[in-house]
Amino acid sequence: MMDENEDTMAGLAAIRNLGVGLSMDDFGTGYSSLSRLTRLPLTEIKIDRSFIMNLEHDPNAQAVTTAVIGIGNRLNMTVVTEGVETEAQLKLLKGLNCDVVQGYLFARPMAPEDLLQWSEGPAMSLVSDMAKHVLAEGEPAK
Repeated sequence: MMDENEDTMAGLAAIRNLGVGLSMDDFGTGYSSLSRLTRLPLTEIKIDRSFIMNLEHDPNAQAVTTAVIGIGNRLNMTVVTEGVETEAQLKLLKGLNCDVVQGYLFARPMAPEDLLQWSEGPAMSLVSDMAKHVLAEGEPAK
């Protein structure tokens, strides 16, 4: 979303007034910027996977991720991290009060017709058990 003229902003406000949430995807790359977090009527911010893939070993990625999660929390936005692939990443993000995580740790992309079968199978039980284990180590994210 590049154009933030008056008509665009009015349209976004009207969409929000209908109860529809608005998300900024791939935050930290491309056209995302801190100033847009305060100008746009967003409900969610998705942190780009490029920060998460090095989260365990890169202090700079940790610092940026920590800061963005904190900003999102303070702006009352749902914070989503993309690209979670390890339990260690999941634990770190949980400790930072990240609201939602997504990534290959939980499932690979799949066709809609495969989703029901996946959700009823052993993989879903594994995801559920993993989430319970991580959350049992402390208070769940908000």
